[in-house]
Amino acid sequence: MTSSPSSSPSRPNSTVYDRLGVPTVINAHTTATRLSGGIMKPEVADAMREATQWTVDMATLEGRASELIAGYTGAEAGYVTAGAAAALLLGTAACVTGLDPAKMNRLPDTRGMKNEVVVARSHRNFYDHAVRAAGVTLVEVGISDRYSGAGVRDTEAWEIAAAINEYTAAVLYVAGRDARPTLPEVVAAAHSKGVPVLVDAAAQLPPAANLKRFIAEGADLVCYSGGKAIGGPQASGILCGKRDLVMAAALQHLDQDIFWEQWNPPASLFDKDRIPGLPQHGIGRPAKVGKEAIVGLLTALELFLAEGDDARIARWTVLMENLVAGLAGIPHATVTLVRDRRRPSVPTVHLALDEEAAGMTALDLVRRLQDGTPSVHANPSRVHDGLVLFSPVALKPGDEWVIAERVREEV
Repeated sequence: MTSSPSSSPSRPNSTVYDRLGVPTVINAHTTATRLSGGIMKPEVADAMREATQWTVDMATLEGRASELIAGYTGAEAGYVTAGAAAALLLGTAACVTGLDPAKMNRLPDTRGMKNEVVVARSHRNFYDHAVRAAGVTLVEVGISDRYSGAGVRDTEAWEIAAAINEYTAAVLYVAGRDARPTLPEVVAAAHSKGVPVLVDAAAQLPPAANLKRFIAEGADLVCYSGGKAIGGPQASGILCGKRDLVMAAALQHLDQDIFWEQWNPPASLFDKDRIPGLPQHGIGRPAKVGKEAIVGLLTALELFLAEGDDARIARWTVLMENLVAGLAGIPHATVTLVRDRRRPSVPTVHLALDEEAAGMTALDLVRRLQDGTPSVHANPSRVHDGLVLFSPVALKPGDEWVIAERVREEV
């Protein structure tokens, strides 16, 4: 734990946001997209700036990215996407079309194709809109009694197997510590029917071991966010898995305005002799990834692995211990440093508010912090339990003292 500074974190006299007239915020929520993600390391920003000064063949760059991502994840191939949602879209499209460019040209019209994706009902979430955007229908199975409080059961693997038919393109699995059934069970059920499994692991880092875990457990495609804990560009992500599927995704993403005879793709990612011709610009074309984002993501991924989980946890713990110290003795509240069993790699601070004594609710406090100056965004997910949560993952050193000051002002 470090001592409280006498002033706020140092910042330039004028930032680009000052010049644009856009106020900055302190993000103690998460690396949420609506809050612009986290803070990029200078090395990543420098690599992206350098990337802007040269031009490259994008297929060749993605081919090299595939080799590196495959090494980091244990997958056959990898690909840099415009975020985890784009990876879900491309991964679903790949499962629907395979290497058939005629089918690729028709998406999202999937009539006559494999156009269903099976998913456990408890795995449904707002982000699976990216899956549906490929033109498929989600087929929900199971009843999540354990979430409704009606019982202990959730969807079971046999129910997933029973839902698979000739129109099933894939099984969607949303990874999480409490996800049921387990991924190996779902993989066994899907593979017994010859169907691939697409894993949404957007926020499953850290620990770094999760980069290899889902492939090792049999997943055919895995999607990660590049702009969360990895620390890459906010609009970056990773799709990794079976080479044929990653190849199909790449064919539906890259700019294909080139003569077939002229197209000379990298062998690390493409087998030209296995496709009859190039598709038109695919369904993933609106989710274009620039060279800067690819270089930034690869740089950030290298730094993420080099730092290691222990050093990262220690860095985050210092921030949260400082916040607890800064809030010591605050009235009408109990402040605790917590390691959630669901996210043990991310220490957080929980402020339990005595709402009656404080004369405000936890949601009131979240709103006051957000609407004040400087604006502090806390995690509101537990406000109905009287809890305000603070996360370190998008903080700069020194931000924690400003948060403590702002909380004291409001409480």
